[in-house]
Amino acid sequence: MNFTNDPTRLLLLAGLALAYALVCLLPYLRQRHKRRAALLARAQAGQSPAWLVAYASQTGNAEQLARQTHATLALAGIAARLCELSELTAAELQGAERALFLVSTYGEGDAPDAGAAFAQRLLGGELALGQLHYAVLALGDRAYKHYCGFGRALDHWLAGQGARALFPRIEVDRSAEAAIAQWRQQLSHLAGTSDAPDWAAPAFAGWRLAERRLLNPGSAGAPLYHLELEPQSGALPDWQSGDLVQVAAPAEPDRPREYSIASVPADGRVHLLVRLLRHPDGTAGLASGWLCLQAAPGEVLPLRLRPHRRFRLEDNAELPLILIGNGSGIAGLRGHLRACALAGRGRVWLLFGERNAAFDAHYADELAGWRETGLLERLDLVYSRDQPQRRYVQDRLAEQGAALRDWVARGAALYVCGSLDGMAAGVDRVLREQLGGAALDALAAAGRYRRDVY
Repeated sequence: MNFTNDPTRLLLLAGLALAYALVCLLPYLRQRHKRRAALLARAQAGQSPAWLVAYASQTGNAEQLARQTHATLALAGIAARLCELSELTAAELQGAERALFLVSTYGEGDAPDAGAAFAQRLLGGELALGQLHYAVLALGDRAYKHYCGFGRALDHWLAGQGARALFPRIEVDRSAEAAIAQWRQQLSHLAGTSDAPDWAAPAFAGWRLAERRLLNPGSAGAPLYHLELEPQSGALPDWQSGDLVQVAAPAEPDRPREYSIASVPADGRVHLLVRLLRHPDGTAGLASGWLCLQAAPGEVLPLRLRPHRRFRLEDNAELPLILIGNGSGIAGLRGHLRACALAGRGRVWLLFGERNAAFDAHYADELAGWRETGLLERLDLVYSRDQPQRRYVQDRLAEQGAALRDWVARGAALYVCGSLDGMAAGVDRVLREQLGGAALDALAAAGRYRRDVY
């Protein structure tokens, strides 16, 4: 039978199709309406949202995924509180019905800075959480012995307090897309929606390697190269000092490496510092070997910029700054110094450590110039091997305890960039000794103690 030329039958078919669609849609609409009504009732009663989305991020990956998780819930009509893990209180956990935790692991199984206060305050203690249903997305790197150690510890603690898992913990090895897709699928089931926002990371763009030079010929340490890159498209994207780039090496395109940006957009190029890694057998690291030795000047490299909000200046831009670092950590600090120079501001104290002044005085001319112009109010350079007894940047900081306390009393913010083992741990210990643990934790909570360490 031909319906094409029968308007009545066509309208009947359209009406039946619409009715069927409404029948399919009504349960979803009723559920969303119930959720919104319940949330309105809780709000009118002065109660917090029944859902929590908490993240503990160091370089921003967990935070970005948490924000995408929160947006998916909002799309489904579910109000949730989005916050850093360390902001959560015991009362909030006991008052929540569902909580989604997206947490990174730092170093060998430690909590990242955004979760350290939570770990100290609650993790390991007793807390009745029988009312709570939860899920954990644990981010980590299998290259470390305690892979996803903090996420696993959080999961075990929650279960030990009587909380019930909505689904088994999902572990993500270096931002593996399959694991993140699994989290999205589980989230869609929880939220009752399949139209989640796009979670895809920005595509890699082509950047031309414009310049590369060895900074430390003759050094006792591994070679350190300064790289400058220009966008192939000619349009320079915006970024802030403290941000990162991800570079995808041809040998490992699915495991991009992250580097601190050592420049600001006004420089016209992205500047990077890359340490050449050598394996015990003498072979170069896949990413560092490609960037430092194999990629030819003029070659186009896949690169994308990534915000690193925990290391940006932001509200600290007008405060005195204490910048502390070692080795390739000068990259992140140099970005802040160039931002300060562009803004014409001073009140900056740099403490930086390396091996030998003769070979490892990175950007010495720049630093000397900033010292002369007053941008650098104080400059402490520490070379560990220039005297019989090894001395490190944390040793100089301890010697300058009175000055440190004075700067902090005047409102200074502290930024630490460089190696996690040794330098960053030593600096944190000295800061706690000189300022007091509670005072340092308060600075971190206020965003005045920020770290980019690895």
